[in-house]
Amino acid sequence: MSAPAPARALLLVPLLGLLWGFNWPAVRISLTEIAPWTLRAGGMSFAGLVLVAVALVRGVPLSVPRRQWPRLIVAGFLSIAAFNVLLAFAQLMAPTSRAAILTFTMPIWATLLALPLLGERFDRRRLLGLGLGIAGLACLGLPLIRSGQFSPGLALALLAALSWALGTIVTKRWPVSAPALAIAAWQLLIGGAVAGLGMLVFEGIPVPKALSPPVLTALGFHIVGAQALAYFLWFVVVARLPAGIASLGTLMVPAVGVLGSVLLLGERPTATDWLGLALVVAASGAIMIPASRKA
Repeated sequence: MSAPAPARALLLVPLLGLLWGFNWPAVRISLTEIAPWTLRAGGMSFAGLVLVAVALVRGVPLSVPRRQWPRLIVAGFLSIAAFNVLLAFAQLMAPTSRAAILTFTMPIWATLLALPLLGERFDRRRLLGLGLGIAGLACLGLPLIRSGQFSPGLALALLAALSWALGTIVTKRWPVSAPALAIAAWQLLIGGAVAGLGMLVFEGIPVPKALSPPVLTALGFHIVGAQALAYFLWFVVVARLPAGIASLGTLMVPAVGVLGSVLLLGERPTATDWLGLALVVAASGAIMIPASRKA
């Protein structure tokens, strides 16, 4: 007897955390032989086309009202294009484990921006999340600043988190009247187009070359697993489970990213890095997971 749909969807939550978490070291390995603009252009474009195919198979309409295209493009540029490109350069300039932790402050920045831009009030859970997030950033940043190790790459990771948060604010302030699957597909294709333009300007047309087995494996996982498959599974999870449970998968991402960096990249996070990770995950959980009575 097969498990009911919600039970099967529940099994996908940790799988999503693993796919997106191990994407961090996979991207870093891919960047050793693939230029950042080229990597992002290929990854986002392929993932977008996969979602388009899924939408067509499922009969999900891809049309977007003409007047709403500007808001879709702005949100896609901030949440997808700028976010992914900034992270690629962040990982070239800083340890992947630290970049993953700093990037996951996204919900914290979105909460802060929602106060002046959306007029959302702070409740106890958000205040708790902000307090934990500030403590986590202090644990990560202060030791690095004192030792002179706060690199431009970490600043790019923070900028990527801010870009994602701004994209979220745009989406909330000016929503798009289209299915979520269609919005994600178009935003990924917008991100791929932006990265493709950057590739042509800064890197030129890529010349085909043989990749080493580790890079080829990492690239395949990044494009097929962490982009196309993960986005498809995310929409399955969101459609069948409460938002709070679905959010648990994203809470796993920085922890899995750090562990993947230790196992696959040989990085050695410090004690303050681990403490900062714990505080940032706790902060995001307080902000992202709704109270049980609201779930």
